[in-house]
Amino acid sequence: MSTRAEKHYYVYMMANDRNGVIYTGVTNDLIRRVNQHKTDCFEGFTKRYQAHNLVYFEETGDLDSALNHEKRIKTWPRKRKIDLIETRNHEWKDLWPEIIEG
Repeated sequence: MSTRAEKHYYVYMMANDRNGVIYTGVTNDLIRRVNQHKTDCFEGFTKRYQAHNLVYFEETGDLDSALNHEKRIKTWPRKRKIDLIETRNHEWKDLWPEIIEG
């Protein structure tokens, strides 16, 4: 009997400050992807605006669900994105240490 490895997908938001820019993305490896943002591995939005703080993430086992949610969030007005972040992270602290430590 073969077992299929459970997949994990993450919708996440990076910010440079509490009222600064917000970047929304999706990944199947949150630690690797956030580390890439933090170390400016790639040219782009997060490097340009120094959006190095992981301020929000959620996990799902379904890739289509993650991609659709990311697309929805990107269409939202800024206020709604802020409200989503603040439902789980009112202080806008960097959640990076929490995901590293497990």
